[in-house]
Amino acid sequence: MKKLQLIFISLLLHFAINAQETIESNSPYTAPRYHYFVNTVLVFNEYLDTDNGSFNTTQLRVLYPIGSKAWNLRFDLPLISANTNSENKTGIGDVGAGISYIPYREKNKAFAFRTRVYANTASDSNFGSGKWVIMPAAFFSSYLKNKKLLWITSIEYQISFAGSSERSDVSIIAYENLLLYSFGKNWISGDFAFRYNSILKGFQNNVFLEFGRKITATNLIYIHPSTAFGNKKTYNYGIEAGLLILF
Repeated sequence: MKKLQLIFISLLLHFAINAQETIESNSPYTAPRYHYFVNTVLVFNEYLDTDNGSFNTTQLRVLYPIGSKAWNLRFDLPLISANTNSENKTGIGDVGAGISYIPYREKNKAFAFRTRVYANTASDSNFGSGKWVIMPAAFFSSYLKNKKLLWITSIEYQISFAGSSERSDVSIIAYENLLLYSFGKNWISGDFAFRYNSILKGFQNNVFLEFGRKITATNLIYIHPSTAFGNKKTYNYGIEAGLLILF
């Protein structure tokens, strides 16, 4: 398993370094909800129902393009509240940072690579994994039907590399497919994600629908309900609402 993990990460790094860059500003990553080429602040709130109670996450995310704007930095700061049968508590979750690289983009399709790292910063053991986790990923995006329909497919590998020895390791592979349809100032999208946890030896899948609207030239809002399925699912159902600020 360790050899497969190293091969997977090495391949992603190899393709990211050696891919040829085509500069094209009008690409799939300029579609509603995906603004890789402008500074973006995203604030969202997500409620999840679980068998042991509920979790509510309020998260601040900042996206910052650099260089030729083929590179993009990302920072995540979550504030989590847990409501269980025994107690209610609130605290900071695992803080994350990431970098994306888009080596090839044109008007109808694009490739991208991303690596995220989440630190073991949670103020409570229920608010984080107890581990440092790295998440390399690869994306392919393409417009369909005269740029009204956008397809994004991705594969991501999540693996822990440090942290508390008393907590379980993290080893999850996630494969997602998203379809986004835009019309006027609005969009609707659906996402189907398969996640296999090799530590728990089970699936932690989920699916969501999202409804969004551009309310001003630089502000967008969205809401999406989701449901989880699989023999090792982490929640039952959830709902997320967010605000994107472009500047």
